[in-house]
Parts: sequence; C-alpha cells; structure tokens
Amino acid sequence: MKCSKLIIVLTSIAFLQGCVAAAGVAVVGGASVATDKRTLGKQIDDQGIEFELGQKFRQHTALAEQSNLSVVSINGRVLVVGQTPTPHLRDEAIKLVNETEGVEQVHNQIRISSTTSIATRTNDTWLTTKVKTKLFGSDNIDATNVKVVTENGEVFLMGLIAKEHADEAVEITRHISGVNRVFKLFEYR
Repeated sequence: MKCSKLIIVLTSIAFLQGCVAAAGVAVVGGASVATDKRTLGKQIDDQGIEFELGQKFRQHTALAEQSNLSVVSINGRVLVVGQTPTPHLRDEAIKLVNETEGVEQVHNQIRISSTTSIATRTNDTWLTTKVKTKLFGSDNIDATNVKVVTENGEVFLMGLIAKEHADEAVEITRHISGVNRVFKLFEYR
C-alpha cells in the first residue's frame, strides 16, 4: 500500500514538473518574441524555414540515417551545422536548403565526418548555456538578440545586433573554457 502511494506521489510530482517547465518555456518564448528585433512575420518565416528543412532532411533517407544536421534561420540567413560522412551528402543537404523558399543566404558549416557522440552533444549544450549566461551578464549586449549555436565545440553567434556589440560578444565567447572556435554570423543594424 505504501509503495503504491509513493508511486502515485512521484508520478504526480514528475507530471507537475513538466507543467512548470512547459509554463516556463511559454513565458520565456513569449518574452523572446517580444524582444526579438525581427518583425513577427520574419520570426514566423524563419520558424517555417527551420521546420521545412527539418522535414526535408528527415525525408531524405541517406541524410536521415547517416547525418547529424541542425538548421537555424534568422532573417532568411540559414546556418546549417553538423556532420555527414561524404561530400555528396553535404551537397545534397545544401541543395535542399537552397531550394527552400525564403532562404536568402546559406552558412554551410557541415563537416565531413562521423556524427558526434552523445557526450559531445551534451558538452555542446553546456557550452551554449555558458555562452548565453556570460552574454546575459554583459552590460552592453542585449543577449536576447543573440542566437548561440554550438556544434562540436565550435560556437556560432547569430542575430541582429550593432557591430560593436557583436565584437564584444565574440570576445566574451572566445574566452570561455571549452570553446574551440567562434563564428560571427551577425546581421548588423
């Protein structure tokens, strides 16, 4: 009897934590939309590009089975990161990106290699968190306008930002332990 009560309590706690997390995401997501320098229409277009490319990559059998690819779009400028085992598959992925409506520029950062391990991806998530935290700590940078993407220790910074703030964001990022390389892909305003 005590065991079943414990299971019910633990299940309820787990369920409620999920609700709290979902509410937190909704609040942060709403705040992000409100502070984003892109128009609401551009934000929707960028989400559409990311969704469509995710679908295309999943539907391409060889890419889905042999590659690890991620796409980020800001103002129609698309960053593609990840790994494919051959130049042919990399070219196939970029062809799909270029055929997608709304894509204005492509930043091809696909590496020809085996896919990264779970440990590497976990470390990349940790690096992204460290970079965002440092950027939020800066008095000069509006970190809500900086998208941080980390792939295999390489950090890509994107967004709409003033040039001097972009330079500061790069300086902050390059001094974070674990960051191997920083790519500045900002659109200056």
